[in-house]
Amino acid sequence: MKITRIETFYVPPRWLFVRIEADDGHFGWGEASLEGYAEAVDGAFEALRDRFIGHDPRRIEDIWQVAYRGGFYRGGPVLMSALSGLDQALWDLKGRACGLPAWDMLGGLVRDRIRAYAWIGGDRPHEIAAAARARREQGFGAVKMNATAELDFLGTPKLLAEVVERVQAAQAEGVDVGLDFHGRVHRPMAKQLAKLLEPLGLLFIEEPLLSENPEGLEQIARLVSTPIALGERLYSRWDFKPFLERGAVDIIQPDLSHAGGLSECRRIAAMAEAYDVAVAPHCPLGPLSLAACLQLAGCAPNVALQEMSLGIHYNVGHDLLTFVTNPQVLTPVDGFLPIPTGPGLGVEIDEAAVREAHATPHRWRNPVWRARDGSFAEW
Repeated sequence: MKITRIETFYVPPRWLFVRIEADDGHFGWGEASLEGYAEAVDGAFEALRDRFIGHDPRRIEDIWQVAYRGGFYRGGPVLMSALSGLDQALWDLKGRACGLPAWDMLGGLVRDRIRAYAWIGGDRPHEIAAAARARREQGFGAVKMNATAELDFLGTPKLLAEVVERVQAAQAEGVDVGLDFHGRVHRPMAKQLAKLLEPLGLLFIEEPLLSENPEGLEQIARLVSTPIALGERLYSRWDFKPFLERGAVDIIQPDLSHAGGLSECRRIAAMAEAYDVAVAPHCPLGPLSLAACLQLAGCAPNVALQEMSLGIHYNVGHDLLTFVTNPQVLTPVDGFLPIPTGPGLGVEIDEAAVREAHATPHRWRNPVWRARDGSFAEW
């Protein structure tokens, strides 16, 4: 079996799908989405095509090692997102060829389903209670929301109190809440806010500081008992290593479309298990990314929670299941997502619809925010 084609597709609202085909007709799908940088990731596939057209697609680990190490420069969001999509598609192809789910080839099931959570926004704190109630009525028992909108380096007690009020409004609807600081909060405020939120019993606080500040994250982790989560902007096991060694994180959130795909995220999860750290994969993306996450949940014992983008505010015009022909495999039941049992990633993509969408490629960009004084504010 030899790889004959590696195709990429711009899929709305902001995704990049990958399709690999072999000379015997077997194929596999993956997702290399890097929000706002689809063009850059697509460009990285030129080198991957040169290297792997004609290669045996069943040799997934060899392809991973060559793709990661063979170009001399390695790591970072663009190269690792391209490798992630390639890796997912290879597992999908091999699973289809063997008639096995990816989790079965990675050691077999450790669970039948995984608890899911959905977004309720929070950037603009209108109708938080109604949004939480709507998610509960959909069957979700857990939600995630942003803590704040634009922030200065220093804030007022009133602003901090408003964050608490919004969390309490969501909790009053009977759901557990994870709070995402989104890297927007600077150290002087992050310590205050984390301490103020501690009595609320949050599932976690996510990215209380950006991951380039490991010393500050370590300080916050020692300041409060609330679990600290991070990892969407880390791209390999080597990136996660110092946070695990410092004890600066309780829940890691690798993104299977950014952090080397299913292969690397399985290794990251195993490394985290040695530190008694939970895994809750980051996934505000498309159906293939979520399907890959569920394959990881199926075989990694320390996966505890799964994010999904159903109805997320980014999904304008096209939602999580738009391009899926078997949507039941990615549909939560009583707040849990079932582990897919179909071959490969377990999800079937409407190829004709993907090709049609790609004919008018998206150009998604995240907004740029400004603080009250006109300076740049983290989004």
